[in-house]
Amino acid sequence: MRKTKAKILFLWAFFALCIRFNVEAKPSSTLETEIEAKLRQLNKPAVKTIKSEDGDIIDCVNIYDQPAFDHPALKNHTIKMMPDSSTEDDSELELFQTWQRSGSCPKGTIPIRRILREDLLRADSLHTFGRKFSPHFQNLTANQRKNFIPQNRSSAYLVTMGYNYIGAQADINVWNPRVPEAGEFTTAQIWLKNNNNPYFESVESGWMVNPKLYRDGATRFFAYWTRDSYRSTGCFDLTCSGFVQTGQVVLGGAVNPISSRWGKQYAINVGMFLDAHTGNWYLKLNKNIAVGYWPAEILSSLRHSAILVEWGGQVASGNIKKNTPHTRTQMGSGEFADGRFRDACFMRNIRIMDYSLQLKYPSYVSAMADEPYCYSALNEAKYGAEPVFYFGGPGRRPPYCS
Repeated sequence: MRKTKAKILFLWAFFALCIRFNVEAKPSSTLETEIEAKLRQLNKPAVKTIKSEDGDIIDCVNIYDQPAFDHPALKNHTIKMMPDSSTEDDSELELFQTWQRSGSCPKGTIPIRRILREDLLRADSLHTFGRKFSPHFQNLTANQRKNFIPQNRSSAYLVTMGYNYIGAQADINVWNPRVPEAGEFTTAQIWLKNNNNPYFESVESGWMVNPKLYRDGATRFFAYWTRDSYRSTGCFDLTCSGFVQTGQVVLGGAVNPISSRWGKQYAINVGMFLDAHTGNWYLKLNKNIAVGYWPAEILSSLRHSAILVEWGGQVASGNIKKNTPHTRTQMGSGEFADGRFRDACFMRNIRIMDYSLQLKYPSYVSAMADEPYCYSALNEAKYGAEPVFYFGGPGRRPPYCS
């Protein structure tokens, strides 16, 4: 009798364990299937593969096999190379991506940074992989809503607005700020927007440190777009369909060399320009190196012009704006704007283009900072003169920014 009871208990425990295993295994199996499908979607067949010394894997993909053409609006899209432009200049600033030391891609292909399984596992979800997290608007004042100052972003920037802009550029000083907090990122970039309300459309580019997306704390070149203030459209680089890459620059690739405090300074020139004939926004580096474009098919009012340009930095974190403790994620060089050259991060050769088709500096600009005791902004030039813009800061800085 005792043996029979023991056998029944054993069988019951074994049966319960099997049920539990099946319940747990099914979601796990589903997740694995979804991950594999996502990897196949993002990583197109490679003509050649380059292993970069920094650990990145670069796939040389046929230009018409790139992720952009998974977008429903681009099924019949024909690639349009960057048109000749009066903004081009023979002078070049220093730009170097680490992967280039290890090889180059053949003609007819573009270099794409391969997405790995562990990259997807770091994301909050497969659906949000490669996206900025949505802005928070709870408990905002009327002024904050009017000027679109979300609770989980802190920015220091130079802004001009009110005209029909069809281009903007700047030399962006390259640094490597610390991002010690999980899930946060920091940028130095240019924004072109159709407005500044909570439903803006933008194209953006610059450099960024984003360990959650890129696995490490390297400074990397990026591009971004959104049609609804980061809610459900757009992404970084080529992590979703939309941006059409045409050049030999890796989106998400590490940028070298890096500036040092009181040492040599390095910069990349980033420019975005609208082709009025097609409605495409072209992205280029060092004034004449084509990267690619945001096609008109994925845009709305931006296909005609932008009315707002911002140059500066942004920290994305849940621990800013009276949330304590404040994040320790740095912006720019990690030093305040008043340190100026060789201490703070700068932007120079700041330019806009309007329908006069002249590349010129904006005469009317404002330097702004959401949290000036954490991250500051300074236009060193006099009113109406060519801007010389500094920005950045350390983040948490008791007792002023604690």
